[in-house]
Formats: sequence, structure tokens, C-alpha cells
Amino acid sequence: MAKAAVRVAVQDRRAAMARALGGGLVAMLLAAGLSGQLRAEETITAAAIATLGTVKYPPDFKHLDYVNPEAPKGGEISEWTGYGFDNFNPYTIEGRAAPMASAPQESMLTGTADTVGEAYCLLCESFEYPPSRDWVIFTLRPGITFSDGTPLTIEDVLFSYETMRDKGLSSFRAIVAQQIASVEVLDARRIKFTFKPDYPRRDIIQSAGGFPVFSKAQFARDKIDLEKPAQVELMGSGPYMLDSFKMGQTVVWKRNPAYWGETLPINLGRNNFDRIRVEYYGDYQSAFEGFKAGSYTFRNEASSIIWATQYDFPALKAGHVVKAQLPDGSVASGQAWAINLERAKFQDIRVRQALGLMFNFDWSNETLFYGLYKRINSPWENSDLAASGPPSEAELALLTPLAKDLPEGVLTDPAVLAPVSGKRQLDRGNMRKAAALLEAAGWVAGDDGMRRNAKGELLHVEFINDDQSFDRVINPFVENLRALGVDAVNFRVDDAQYQERKSRHDFDLITGHFGQELLPGAGLQQYFGSGATKDAFNLAGIANPAIDALIRKVEEATTKEELAVRVHALDRALRALYFWVPQWFKDSHTVAYYDMYEHPAQLPPYSLGELDFWWYNADKAAKLKAAGAL
Repeated sequence: MAKAAVRVAVQDRRAAMARALGGGLVAMLLAAGLSGQLRAEETITAAAIATLGTVKYPPDFKHLDYVNPEAPKGGEISEWTGYGFDNFNPYTIEGRAAPMASAPQESMLTGTADTVGEAYCLLCESFEYPPSRDWVIFTLRPGITFSDGTPLTIEDVLFSYETMRDKGLSSFRAIVAQQIASVEVLDARRIKFTFKPDYPRRDIIQSAGGFPVFSKAQFARDKIDLEKPAQVELMGSGPYMLDSFKMGQTVVWKRNPAYWGETLPINLGRNNFDRIRVEYYGDYQSAFEGFKAGSYTFRNEASSIIWATQYDFPALKAGHVVKAQLPDGSVASGQAWAINLERAKFQDIRVRQALGLMFNFDWSNETLFYGLYKRINSPWENSDLAASGPPSEAELALLTPLAKDLPEGVLTDPAVLAPVSGKRQLDRGNMRKAAALLEAAGWVAGDDGMRRNAKGELLHVEFINDDQSFDRVINPFVENLRALGVDAVNFRVDDAQYQERKSRHDFDLITGHFGQELLPGAGLQQYFGSGATKDAFNLAGIANPAIDALIRKVEEATTKEELAVRVHALDRALRALYFWVPQWFKDSHTVAYYDMYEHPAQLPPYSLGELDFWWYNADKAAKLKAAGAL
């Protein structure tokens, strides 16, 4: 069971861009594929850029390797989500935006699903910069239009940067303020970003290429404030545009038949469906029943019990539905219960350690998950960037000067691993360890068995939960904590309250996602930096000078070897903070879909891509309809 997968699995261009730019809109790429020595006065002009190597695709490439360039256009694919929506602005923490609300926007650069740290011109025709990377000039392609047919201009690019700089999420604004000194329009197709002198140069150019581009005219016409929910689609230049919706119930995106970038090599074989529909359901089980009945047609299964026991319905037995397990080479999502470090009761690390000891993953996996999952230990789980064993000499060189701000054992012990538990729900050995930790932290069990501090305050721990299907996981955890003497509760809230309390950091424990990129950079500040403690990404409220210093070291890394060492050091320091109770992941996609969709035989390693490069087989769809399956 993966809570994130309850939400619709949207595979739009943002995922590829995040891989290319090292997390969100923040990048860490170096120019590649250059030959010869550059003199100081020369500049580099390119249409693609790679980190620590050369780009995979040459300038004259015809299409991406993992697509079918002859894939037909047409048909509809539909998925589900368990959460309603109330607006179309994905760039604010207020309210809940519709799924795929960011799909209409494009940026200067875009990534691919088969490379890490590579970005290719999309809105830009080319970009120019000096060897010092003190500035970059992007040249806009001619003929780009928004979905309403109006031209996308260089003034829209400037407006979008200024809007994100002034109205974007606070953690993002803080990063932009560190990086960019000024932006100016040079002429009708060129815009220049000049960078601040004291920020690492490795990632800045590509960060500038990652801003989504909005329509300045639409923002003025519709009085859109990026910090507030929007009741209209944020128009973009992308291949999909809003078709229809019922607020909180259904949203349909349609392929723009006049999409300007249809024939670009990077787009061939992609954006194949005429319509993408998302249906909303009140709970997980009812959504599964809807799939069985054909109310929607593609399901990325997140429930292990349903996957293991309930895929025996008539449509599957008749061959109308395909059930498949497809490989997934991505870094794990980092799904975990975030512990709110801003709460006084959690500021003692021993309390946080005790909480982690009481979640029995091994029992849960065998009893609840049918053995489908593996334990998450690291934000870089399922990659070689996850730290292991004791620190190397190179890691110690980074960690030793920061020792006063690091937890005990970081310099000497193996990287922290999630506890191993026995086959019974309540592991007595781990409970004894947890009890000793709480006693040492001043939380003593009274005559009633409940733990209180010297002030007589009860150790109360509340799990904020808006997902009925998660009860079967949280409730045994709560029972274990109560056996320890912790006043733990599974507090069920509705979607609106969940979002409101999450945005205010008004929780003890809440499920979040801390998974990082294979090429991490300044985006780390949003998840783990002191400047983002009130932001949507840094759910745990981590504010540690050593972590900040290590993040900067990662941003400054200039070789693969250097990057790996610095990420390992950061990883082991983060894990030693015990800021989370890690959950689980699987290294495959468990999917089911009505047998009218097809995909390339070899999927790329970093994307399932059902909304990106799969396609619709009209003949198969007709047979399903004739059989009454749909």
C-alpha cells in the first residue's frame, strides 16, 4: 500500500524535468559534449546540456529511443484519485489543485525518461553562456502559441519568472533569491539571466531554464494571483488543455489539435491520447469497484491486499483487463511518517527513536502487504546514492568539521537503518529498547501505564490521516505505541482539514514523501533546509546547520565521485536525525488496465509513462465495447 499512489499517477513533463534539473525547478547540470579549449572571451551555444558527461541524444536525433514514433493518436485513458479538487492552481499550498493542473505549462528546457541529468531545448531554440556561467541567454523558438492560439512571447517568459520569484512557494523564492541577480529581455526572442557571484555555478543555467511559462495576458484578464487558488485553468503552451470538469468529481484534459510542438523530435511518439480523464471516488475500495465496472480504464494499484486477493473479477478472467508488473528503476518515493520536530515533545532524539522502534514493518509486510514491499531507509533508497556502512575517509572529511551539530554516532557508526522486528505485531525486544529511551528522555510510565514527563504532561502522539485504507496500517502501530505507554491515536480527518493542518504544520505525525533525485542540487533546500521549515516540502521542520552545510556541498559537487561522497555524507546525517518513521516501497509498477492500451516493449527506467508515451488501439477498444466490457 502506497499512499501517494492513491492520488492519480500523473506522468507529465514535470517528472522528466525534475530528473533533468535535480528536483523541482532547481538544477545541477554542467555543459557537456564540448571539444577543444575555450578562451575566456568565447561563449558556448547549445541546444542540450548534461551533468558530468555528454548528452545521450545528438543534435540531429529523430526521436527518443523509448517511444514508438508511429504511435497512433486518439482515444481516451482514464484514471482515478481519492481526493477532490477545488481549483486549478498547482503553484499554491492553498486548496487542492486538479490533477495535471501543471500539464499545460512548458519551460525552456525539458528532460527525458531514459536519462539522468540531461535537459534539451523545448521552448528555447538554443542557449548561450560563457565558460564562467555568470549568465545565460535563451533564444525562444519562433511560432510558439498558447492553447488559445495567442503567441507565447519573450515578455511572457519574463512575466513568468517574475511571478514565480515573487509569488512562488516560499522555499522556492528563497532559492531564486540566492541564485539570480537580474533578468532582462534583449529583443523579441532573447532573454538574459544574470547570476549572483556567490552562488555555485554548476546548476544555475539549468535552473533558469526550468521556470514554467504562463500567459501574461490571461493573468491580467482573469485576475489570477499565483498565491491563491484559481477557478480557471492556468493556460499554457503544452500539448494538453482543459476540456471539461465537475468541481471535485471529474476533470478531463484534451489534446490540443493545434499544439505548436507536435513535430519536434523530442515530442514524437508522445502525447498520444485525445483525452485524459480523472474520476474521483470517496474511498479506495469504491474506486476499485469502479475500475471493475469499467468506469475508468487504467489503475496503478497501491493496495497490496487488493493486488494479491481481489484481481479475480469477471473482466480480468475474460481477458478484458491486463494485470502486469512492470519494472521501475526510479529512486523510491521516500514515503514515511514525518515527525514534527517543531513540537517540544519530539525535540529529544530519543523520543523519535522510540517511535520508530514501535512500527513493525516486517510483521506488516508479511501480514498486511503479502510480502510485496521493501523497507525504506534513505531518501535515496533504490539507488547507489544511499549511504551504507560506516563513513568513508572522504565522508569523514566533510562530517568532522560539522560534528558539533550532528547527532552522536554519525562519525563512527554505520548509516542508520530502520529497525528489524519479529513476526508478532508487538516486538517485545524493540519495545524494551523504546521504553529505555523514553525513560532516559524523562517520559516515565505511571500507575496507569501511560507515560508523562516531569510536568505531568501525557506523551500524546496523533497521526493525522485522511485515508480509510491506511487505517489497517496505522492502527497496529497505534496499538504498539499504547502498549509502550504512549497516548497514541489515529485521528481521521476529511480532505480539507488534512490539507489545512498540513499547510500549517499542525500535526504530530503525517505521511509525506522525501524521495530525492539521482542528481540532487538546490532542491534539497526545500526538503531539508533551515529556510524551508514552514514550507510544504520540509514537513518534519528540519533546521540544522550541519545539514545546511552539507546541502551546499552537494550543490557544489563537480564530479560524479564527488557528488556520491557528498550525498552519502548528507544521507547519513539526515537519517541520524530520526526525523521520520520510514515506510515502504516496491521496485515495480503494479498496474491493471483495459486491454486497449499499448506501450513500447522496453520501458525507460525512470517512468511508467502511461500518460506520456503509451497509445490507444482503436481495434481492441471496439472489441471491448462489443463485448460489453466498457
